[in-house]
Amino acid sequence: MQNFSFHMHTSGFDGRNTEEEMLEKAQECGLKQIGFSNHFIVYPNIEKTNMYPYAVKGGYESIYSSDFDEAIAKFVPHYEKIDELNKNSDIKIYKGMEVDFFPSDEWREGFDRTLRILKPDYIIGSAHFVEYKNTLYNSHDLKNASPIEQNKLVYNYWQNVRAAANSGLFDFMAHLDLIKKVGLGKDEKWADEEEKAIKAIKQSGVMVEINTSHFNFDAGEPYPSRRIMKLLAEYDIPVLLSDDAHKRENITAGFAKATEIAQECGIEKFANPLENKRLSYLDILRENKTYS
Repeated sequence: MQNFSFHMHTSGFDGRNTEEEMLEKAQECGLKQIGFSNHFIVYPNIEKTNMYPYAVKGGYESIYSSDFDEAIAKFVPHYEKIDELNKNSDIKIYKGMEVDFFPSDEWREGFDRTLRILKPDYIIGSAHFVEYKNTLYNSHDLKNASPIEQNKLVYNYWQNVRAAANSGLFDFMAHLDLIKKVGLGKDEKWADEEEKAIKAIKQSGVMVEINTSHFNFDAGEPYPSRRIMKLLAEYDIPVLLSDDAHKRENITAGFAKATEIAQECGIEKFANPLENKRLSYLDILRENKTYS
């Protein structure tokens, strides 16, 4: 079974355990490498959006920032903690981030500056949000929209996934069909949009995770669905397993079953994104000497 886990969250963001507690559990699980990838979500005036009160109610407001300086300030002590832990750990600990991509020049400029300051080891691409009619929706809350709006929101969701893949920013993509968590996007009519996203992922060279979080949902199916996993196999896209652990008990949970399902869907390429020879966006910044 895979001996690394790179999609993990800690306290101070929306995780339940400290870096030390997560590391201790990873050691118990026999992992050789881990990476902390807390949420990096920057959107102007996010606290004024319709979704923000629900985030506060759920206790998730700490992962949202209205500007890049605010987000960077949250990550600096977290990354310093990882550097300290690495000094005495027999497991290699990497500094990652799970980033929600927003397709604007202003966002890209701010994120490039972020990379020069924080210097993460890897970046996970994610799509938790959908913009529609100048309103920002959290994908978890799309179930509250009308049926007509839901169709448009699901379409925009897959557009976001494609844009994130095409950006060239990410080392791997997270939970591609997250919206099925609220029962959306599961119909066969969305198969074409899913395939367009997979084609964009193939062209970009980015890897895809099989996310075992909430494995009891959707008849025990991880993210992405079997339908999407068959496309990953068809397009020969390498995958990795992610527990998306928000507490120590989640680490490596579901890995064995997810591997079995993936193999049933024809997936043979399991890989480590940090050993992947793909020239990442971080590498490009380094080569251009704007990231050192």
